[in-house]
Amino acid sequence: MRAAVQQVAGGTYLVHGSNTNWVILSEGDAVTLIDTGYPGDRERLLASLAEVGSSPQAVTAVLITHAHTDHLGSAEHLRASYGTPVYLHEAEVPHARRDFLHQVSIGRVLRNGWRPGVLPWAVRALRVGGTAHVPVAEPQPFPAPGPLDLPGRPVPVHTPGHTLGHTAFHLPGTGVVISGDALVSGHPTSRAKGPQLLPDMFHHERARAVTSLEILEGLDGDFLVPGHGPVHRGPVREAARHARERAL
Repeated sequence: MRAAVQQVAGGTYLVHGSNTNWVILSEGDAVTLIDTGYPGDRERLLASLAEVGSSPQAVTAVLITHAHTDHLGSAEHLRASYGTPVYLHEAEVPHARRDFLHQVSIGRVLRNGWRPGVLPWAVRALRVGGTAHVPVAEPQPFPAPGPLDLPGRPVPVHTPGHTLGHTAFHLPGTGVVISGDALVSGHPTSRAKGPQLLPDMFHHERARAVTSLEILEGLDGDFLVPGHGPVHRGPVREAARHARERAL
């Protein structure tokens, strides 16, 4: 299965999976993988690594923005099969182990089923493992503050609200902000286009999610690489401000 891989800047690649994205940061054949898509995206995930000249054996680490199933899907597969460490914010580590699950429930989706796009999205999500149980057996907190000693030198930025330990990643050298679900540029359940918060039903604490947009407003960058939707080109601080004003 061929992956839809888009080079954003330097060694940064955005990959579109089943209504969700992951990111590859490449240095030679070594890569950092940020998020892993749904469980059903595994073939696409492996194909995307090959597309950039890498392989699952060359993945130095998996960084997870947050432990929802559509981002965590193949993290345990990479850890168990290749010994790849899986890193998250310390508040998200128990979420990845599935000590608890802060994710939109089927009941809440059904209560929002009258909204345009919700039921077709839900059917597609179920087909690719949206309700699968995909805990990571040994998730780890980020090994150090500041730039991580990994391909791309990503800087974790805690942006709670969507989940307790949601984390964006800043690449100051290339002007890229990988925003996960703290700031997206589109979603099948939203009629809006451009920078925005996900619909309310997806957030663990919406008020904190809105506040975290102020954190993203403080980051320098001209490429917003979100967890859902296309790359947004333009000052990230303006994109975050626009989304915050739209959400208030």
